[in-house]
Amino acid sequence: MSVQERKERERAHRERLIVATARELAEQQGWDAVTTRRLAERIEYSQPVLYSHFSGKREIIGAVALEGATEMAAAVRAAASATDGPRDRVVALARAYLGFAERNPAVYDAMFQLDGGLAFAREDTPEPLKDAFAALLESLGEVAGEGVHPGLFTEVFWAALHGLATLTRAGRLPPGDAERRVRLLVDRLAVVA
Repeated sequence: MSVQERKERERAHRERLIVATARELAEQQGWDAVTTRRLAERIEYSQPVLYSHFSGKREIIGAVALEGATEMAAAVRAAASATDGPRDRVVALARAYLGFAERNPAVYDAMFQLDGGLAFAREDTPEPLKDAFAALLESLGEVAGEGVHPGLFTEVFWAALHGLATLTRAGRLPPGDAERRVRLLVDRLAVVA
């Protein structure tokens, strides 16, 4: 291994460590607790080392969001592929999405609530975000209904899931009806032949 390859590997390792530590701290104490000073202390590198990887907290939030998008896409695809039939795939997708949001609140915030400097719904949208949307579209496109654009339907269904995730987490919805909400959403929006 060349010196350059070793340096690149070490740099990638430090970057993963920064992102993992920021994510852990945010999940434990919230995003307000994530500062470059705290991160530097936890990973035992100087603040200038952090700044050599990320220009600030916004970029770190963006890196956590991209990692989360990759994980969410994998969770949604795994859940949908483990079922048969369009309706069951959509129910599994909804459960996986809501479960991901519940298990990873700080990551979910990084993805959809906080400014991570990421472009959404544009040509320059990062691939992990495009792939997360594609993971939803793969199952939702087939139940959009005749004459309904699959991408538009996916946006509306995603917005409904996001609303459920956000309102549930904020304690605005009664806790015992999560499954009934998923079934109602699927039954009313999805067109299953």
